[in-house]
Amino acid sequence: MDEHPLIRFAEGPAGRRARLVGTGKDVWEVIATVRDNGGDAAEAARYLEIPLGLVQAAVTYYGAYQDEINQWIQTNEQEAAEASAAWYAGQAAVKQ
Repeated sequence: MDEHPLIRFAEGPAGRRARLVGTGKDVWEVIATVRDNGGDAAEAARYLEIPLGLVQAAVTYYGAYQDEINQWIQTNEQEAAEASAAWYAGQAAVKQ
């Protein structure tokens, strides 16, 4: 916490997650948003409606713990794809 004072950790069913202080946002969510905005931290901050300094703190943490954050992003993407596939399958079943 000394190296990353704006990062705290939350325990949950999926394990321990790095979070930004005072936002309720996980670091992986912020990094995914930065990526979605072509690496533009300022645009990500505007989209997330959080201060640029917090986005920069997430980027700094990511620089130190890329594997951890990439795993969270990958897990989220996989779960989203599975949920989407299930929804489409349900829609197809209803239309029969």
